[in-house]
Amino acid sequence: MDSGSRIYTADEFKLDAKWLIDPKHLFVGPRIGEGAHAKVYEGKYKNQTVAIKILHKGETPEEIAKREGRFAREVAMLSRVQHKNLVKFIGACKEPVMVIVTELLLGGTLRKYLLNMRPRCLDMRIAIGFALDIACAMECLHSRGIIHRDLKPENLLLTAGNRTVKLADFGLAREETLTEMMTAETGTYRWMAPELYSTVTLRQGEKKHYNHKVDAYSFAIVLWELLHNKLPFEGMSNLQAAYAAAFKNVRPSAENLPEELAIILTSSWKEDPNARPNFSEIIQMLLNFISGMCPPEPTAIPPRIFASENSIMAPESPGTSSLMGVRDDSEETPKGRTDKKQRSFFFCFDQCY
Repeated sequence: MDSGSRIYTADEFKLDAKWLIDPKHLFVGPRIGEGAHAKVYEGKYKNQTVAIKILHKGETPEEIAKREGRFAREVAMLSRVQHKNLVKFIGACKEPVMVIVTELLLGGTLRKYLLNMRPRCLDMRIAIGFALDIACAMECLHSRGIIHRDLKPENLLLTAGNRTVKLADFGLAREETLTEMMTAETGTYRWMAPELYSTVTLRQGEKKHYNHKVDAYSFAIVLWELLHNKLPFEGMSNLQAAYAAAFKNVRPSAENLPEELAIILTSSWKEDPNARPNFSEIIQMLLNFISGMCPPEPTAIPPRIFASENSIMAPESPGTSSLMGVRDDSEETPKGRTDKKQRSFFFCFDQCY
């Protein structure tokens, strides 16, 4: 695949046969989410309960080409990486409409989970476990030269029982190259790194240099949210938050936190991207904090896991699982979940389109 700035067209996009979904075997159930670019449904594919993301096609030729390119990039990224903290890709199809099928995570988004808990805060062990899951997912992407660019609670999903966090939505993900110029002002304002902005209002489509350290900044904002269970830059609009971060170097407060966590935050959201740690270092700092907070069993967390920057990670990695007791990570829908009442919602995708 070419650099992340490449625009895929309908004619150029090719999907490996092993990832090709047959619409005749796809059944769509109730809608479980909706965004600017797609709607997400619970569904069935060959008797497996899945999440079905149906992308909006667009109206104008330019909009259609842009959304097809987004679809192509997301499928390409999902099919290239596998990790326990990345949503499992099952397949996709482009006709009759653009569809991406992944595992169904019953815990919902991290955003919804946090909102349901407010004004209470997460237990520190749970918050750090979630942070480890997220950092491990990001390390996996970066080790393969992929920048996510839209790390935020809405794109983080929880497994059944809220035991594991998985990263989703690769619509803005890009490959990173040394000379790449990428579109500025991507992602979501409140969580975006300041280098995504210019000192003047950027024209639409203007290009700007940045690298994988934009994800470290976004991670720091998400970590702050996990620790405080408050919206970052509270009281500001999204644009006001972005302006304050980019031009006034404003950050959420790191006071009243353990020193080790304050260091992770303040180093990860530094104005200079090159001064921010990579995710190997962030993971190690989180593990060191856990060790001091509650010494683990001798084999629970290896003393040193990441020997080099952006090293390739094993599919299994420490995260929430290292902080919680005996668990069942099966993502299979519990028996009875799709009962007679639920089944009546499902319709054949192929017949509908």
